[in-house]
Order: sequence, then C-alpha cells, then structure tokens
Amino acid sequence: MRYATLTAVIVPLLALYSLAQFETRSSTATPQSPNSIAVGDFNRDGKLDMAIAAFPQTSEGISVFLGNGDGTFGPPVFYDAGKNPGSVAAADFRGSGLLDLAVASADGIDILLGNGDGTFQSSAQYPIPNGVPFVAVADFNNDHKPDLVFITYGAIGVMLGNGDGTFQPPIRFSPAQSPTAVGIGDFNRDGKLDLAVGQPTGFKQVGIYFGNGDGTFTAGPSYEAGEDPASIAVGDFRGNGILDLAVACEESVGVFVLLGRGDGTFQKAVSYPIPGGAAWVQAADLNGDGKLDMAVANFNLHDAPLTTQVTVYLGNGDGTFQTATNYPSGGENTYIAVGDFNNDNQLDLVVPDYLHDDALVLLNTGVASFSPTTPLVFPPQLLNTESEELAVRLTNSGTAPLTISSVTAQSEFKVSDNCGKSVKAGAKCSITVRSAPTTQGALTGTVSILDSASSKPQVIELSGAGTVVEMAPTSLSFGSQSVNTKSAPQQVELTNTGTAALTISDVYVEGQNWTSFSQTNNCGSSVPAGGKCTLTVTFDPVKQGSLKADLDVYDSGGGTFQRVMLSGTGD
Repeated sequence: MRYATLTAVIVPLLALYSLAQFETRSSTATPQSPNSIAVGDFNRDGKLDMAIAAFPQTSEGISVFLGNGDGTFGPPVFYDAGKNPGSVAAADFRGSGLLDLAVASADGIDILLGNGDGTFQSSAQYPIPNGVPFVAVADFNNDHKPDLVFITYGAIGVMLGNGDGTFQPPIRFSPAQSPTAVGIGDFNRDGKLDLAVGQPTGFKQVGIYFGNGDGTFTAGPSYEAGEDPASIAVGDFRGNGILDLAVACEESVGVFVLLGRGDGTFQKAVSYPIPGGAAWVQAADLNGDGKLDMAVANFNLHDAPLTTQVTVYLGNGDGTFQTATNYPSGGENTYIAVGDFNNDNQLDLVVPDYLHDDALVLLNTGVASFSPTTPLVFPPQLLNTESEELAVRLTNSGTAPLTISSVTAQSEFKVSDNCGKSVKAGAKCSITVRSAPTTQGALTGTVSILDSASSKPQVIELSGAGTVVEMAPTSLSFGSQSVNTKSAPQQVELTNTGTAALTISDVYVEGQNWTSFSQTNNCGSSVPAGGKCTLTVTFDPVKQGSLKADLDVYDSGGGTFQRVMLSGTGD
C-alpha cells in the first residue's frame, strides 16, 4: 500500500528578482519510489542537502544526500527509520543549531538527531498504531520548542517537544472525516497555531481547527475545495498579514486558493487548473518580486496524453495568479521542495520521481531560458568519433543584454555556440553539443555557461556512452511494400572494434510496429576482437501506412545496446 502525499508549508523569501525560469539540470538516483524530501544544511557547509523518504515495501529507512553547491548531490548514506517511510521533516529539536530529522512510516515516527557533520545518530522510534503517512514541525504550545503534528488513520496527532530531541506521548483528535492533508498557520491571529485539514475523496472540503495553545484544537468552519486534497500550502498571498490557503487536489485537476479574512474564516475557493493530478503545492517567492508564487508537482498517468510536470503560478500580490508555466519533470511527481541548491540567491525546485527512482533538480535560471529544459541524452557513440549535434536554445527573457563570459564542456563532449559575448533582450542563440567518447562505457558531463543572469554557472546535464561496436548502416528504409508480402532483405554489419571479445546477450526488433519487421543474424553469443557479423532484416507490413520500429543489439561493448532504425510503408 502506498501512502497518499499530504502537505506543504511556506518557504522563506530568498530570491533576487528574476523571471523564474526553471530547467531540469541534474538528476540523482534514489532508493525505490521516493516520496518526500526534507531540505536543510545538515553538515553546515553552506550548501543545501536533502533527506529522502522512499516507499518500497521492503524499505526501512531514509537516505541523506549532501549537496555539492551546484545543484548536484553526493552519494547517499542510509539510515534505519521505520518501514515504508512516507514523509520526512527537518528541524532543530534540541536548540543546538544542528538539524535533526523526523520520519513518518508504517511503524510510527522516528527521530534521528543530527551530528552537525551530515551524519545522524541511530533513530529513536515512537510507535503509533496503523502507521503515519505524514509528519510536520511547528510550535503548538508557544514554549519555543519544536512539536510534531502527524496524520494517522482517521486522526490528527500532536507530540509536544521537550526541547532535548524527545517528545511527549501523542495528543489525538479525530476530524469529521479521515484527514488527507494538513496546513499550519495562525488563521485567526490570536497567537496560537491552527490547522487546515483536507478531507478525503468525495467530501471536497478543508476543515479549520483552531489551536488552544496547548496542542489541542477546537473545530471551526469547513470550506469546499477540490476533490481529494493532497497537500495544503499556507502563505500570505496578498501581503496584508493575513494567511491564505492553496490546496492541491489530485482528483479535481487543480489548485484551489482560499483567501483568509484574518478571523479564521476564508473566502470561496478559486480554482487554478493543473494539467494532471496536483500532488503537492509549495508557496514561495520564486522570482524575488516580494509576492508569493505557487509551485505544483503534478502528474496524469490515467488519461492521454500522459503528463508529468512542475507547474509554476507567479503571484500578482493580490491573491490572484498569472497564467501557468509548465516544466516537464520525470515520470510521477508526488512532492516538491524549494531551496537555493546552487547558492546563486535564486530559489530552485527539487521533485522526487516516484516512477523512475530519482530526484530531479530544476534550477532557477532567471532571465536565461533554455529549450529543451531537460538534460541532453546521446545514443551510444563509437570510440574516437563524434556524434551528431544536439542543440539547446538560449533565450534572454530579460529587459537588458545578457553577457556571456564562457561556454565550456567536459572532455568527452564538445560544445560550440553562436551566442557571442552578449545576447540582446528577447534574443536567442544556440548551444550545440557533440558526444566524443574516448573511453568505453557510460559518459556523464555538463555544459557550463557563465553569464550575467546568475553568480553561478548555468548547467546543462549531458549523458551518453562510448562503445566499441560499429553498426553500418544505422538505419534501414524499405520504401513501399504490399501488406502481407515480404520485401527483399537488407543487411547491417556489426563490427567489434575493441581489443576483447564482445558478448551478444540479445538481438530483437522492438517498437510499436515490431510485427512488421523480422531479423536473423549470425552473431551468436560472442564476436571476437576485430570480428564482424551480419544482421538481416525483412519488411513484411501487417497494415497500411507509415511503419517504424527499432532493431536493437544488446551487448557488452559499452552502450548497453546498439540501435538501427527501421522504416517502411505498407500499401
């Protein structure tokens, strides 16, 4: 069973004024099914780190990644912290200046005290029946010691902190319906923290619970919002000192904004559409104009077209928001966190990809906008040769010229550009990259652009592979062929240019129209150094129209597999 994603809280205003352009420029492999991220400087080096809760059935713990200060992270360190952790929060539970972690799991809540060097002590577990899918930190009794609020089956719980990293037994209350999301803030301005609680599918509402100042709450009014609230962000969207709510709803395909009146009541919700189920919302000033914006992790895996994106709504400062900008990001985003991951004083975003087991960092590139926004991925390339170019378009979205100091790539990639020393406001230029491997196996690298948009380099992530396998040709076109008749065969020659025998693990045709192509080969399971073999392909269309497929050879040559593109037309 997978826990639902649940809540979001306001992020401090850190950014310098920019246009808040976001580009996916790094990805970090995580444990299976990452579900939640806590961001903080765990080793006190001035670079943001992250702790990730993942949710496989066999997992019992979290992983901590120390930041490199450029939007990338080092290898993970794992800590035991309950089975199937679904939520993690970072705070200083001891008043020591060191960040600690609270982890919600199927076993309850685990507390991991930080050592200040990026490592953590063994967890202390607080068992809670039925498990805990979500935990957050706030001071509910005004004693200046962090407390915990959590969701468990059918109830909300609060554990008051003792200020030494330990917590008192839970105080529980049961909302009218089982809670799905929690937002925290002083909605009636009485100096006591209140809760906004999302209700499950079918109820379309958020209930307000007023804090009594001792960790208990009194039920207040409820408000209609979207169906199945997945997270609630609290923020002052109008700059008037009154807290408002943004509710992300998975089933209603949108975010619902409820403006507060300052007395604990709220205006009618206004809907902002999302191209997929809204899984998580964060409120932060992403473009540094002093007005809160919304960043939303969303995905749609049920209806065509399938979409997975981060959606940004820039705030107008009056409680309304501008037209959404969408950024492709991963396969299934269930959470979003905010922080300055490359220390350029602009807020960036990080999302865990539940489907592909990684965390994607979207750097805030300000007025320098790149297209595509995703990393450049090259197919396997024969050693000591150069690939075809892949291009990235840079657009100066600002109102002043963008100065370009340098554009550089690492040794096994080659880069060129026509940007010159300056790009006029509104103008575009191209950066082209080639893979040029000299070593066998996987290649990773970056293009770094030093420009006046940021004090830190803009980074384009690169990946590819160097292989000793030469395929000639790399595509076959069969032209027109009558349906259910066979074409004349065409051949591809595979050459092992390496100094060791090449293992062939599999050869087959794949793709949507694979049944219209067939192959035979004499490669066997191994090709000697300097040896060759032949693959023979026949086109036998099973339907009319343009038909395409791929002939893939899986081998030990350094690129996992080699691909020959196949095409033909069925008459």
